[in-house]
Amino acid sequence: MTSREAYVEKMKAKLDEWNASIARLEARAEGAGADMKDEINNEIGRIKKYRDEASSRIKDVQSAGDDAWEDFKTGIEKSWETLGEAFNSAMSRFE
Repeated sequence: MTSREAYVEKMKAKLDEWNASIARLEARAEGAGADMKDEINNEIGRIKKYRDEASSRIKDVQSAGDDAWEDFKTGIEKSWETLGEAFNSAMSRFE
């Protein structure tokens, strides 16, 4: 396995973790009161936006040429950082 393939697999595994976190937040929203439900759902929408961006970055890395993937790595790492911060913020507020 190349370093790029290993990197993509690592990012896919993290994306799976974040998807599970989204599912937990969605379940929490279902059992919340109306005001809290709206707040959680707004946060979920924000997190999904970041998740979709990170997923797109994975596709960029996968389709990049062997020499160009390192350039994409910098961009995806910023997306992961932003997404991770959003998750940490949401999870700490609603768990």
